[in-house]
Amino acid sequence: MLETLLPVLAPVVLCVALGFAWTRLGSPVDPRQVRTIVTSFGTPCLVFATLVELEVSAGALAVMGVVVLAAIATFAVVGLVILRLWRLPASPYLAPLAFGNLGNMGLPLCLYAFGEAGLELAIVGFAVQSIVFFTLGVWLLSGRASPAAALTMPQPWAVAAAFAFILTESRPPAWLYNTTELIGGLTIPLMLVTLGISLGRLVVVSARRTMALALARLAMGLAVGVALTHLMDLQGTARGVTIILCAMPSAVFNYLMALHYERRPDEVASLVVATTAITLVALPAIVGFAISEAGMPVPSAALERLLALAWTR
Repeated sequence: MLETLLPVLAPVVLCVALGFAWTRLGSPVDPRQVRTIVTSFGTPCLVFATLVELEVSAGALAVMGVVVLAAIATFAVVGLVILRLWRLPASPYLAPLAFGNLGNMGLPLCLYAFGEAGLELAIVGFAVQSIVFFTLGVWLLSGRASPAAALTMPQPWAVAAAFAFILTESRPPAWLYNTTELIGGLTIPLMLVTLGISLGRLVVVSARRTMALALARLAMGLAVGVALTHLMDLQGTARGVTIILCAMPSAVFNYLMALHYERRPDEVASLVVATTAITLVALPAIVGFAISEAGMPVPSAALERLLALAWTR
């Protein structure tokens, strides 16, 4: 088991630790600038270069998009119940409970655990969550809806461009693919180092409440992930990827939006730090369980047939 998990966990943990140590040693790095590069250039190139070289079917990618939407909806409903029971306001706590760190942690874990096929599925999940976050998530943190905000993001356009080549059964020009592959290759290491830098700059307040919410988020994520794999009959790589993505900690973007809209950013930062710390400790168990659950690399045949039937009609 150690031989299986170490190649998966070591790159993730060491890159995060590098960013954390870099910040703690006093090196002047602004994570917002690095994150802007990753968001504006890195992830769109990674999305495009990965999807145009598909190892899994387009139907499997559609299934993963449905799974992530179902997971977000479930997290939002269960999270709202938890907050009502604990008499906490939905803003700003619901967004960190609903939106996990599918980018900085989810993508590299799925890549190292399941290879390129796992990365392709995780990228679709990341793209879908990004669209939902910049509509529903921003609404939760700002108090006003902004559906048009998703159109300003480069990730959906990168997905659309990739599927244009896929549906026409053509390949992008070599210069375009080589360029996007080169830039996209920087993305995952930068994501992990940036996560470490962000964790090194954030502090925890209201420790008891924060730890309770963080534990609830991890338990909810694992429970929802396992439930969805059974309800949607996910098998193989899709099963393992779903479990990993659902178990991810709160996304750092929750803190950035809370800071921008002045919605208790210290509380949100605490939740991001606590969920990330707990997840890093539990990572061997989470990844080991996800790998053990992954059998045949065939995602949700039943749901894929249903989507194909709906498409033909």
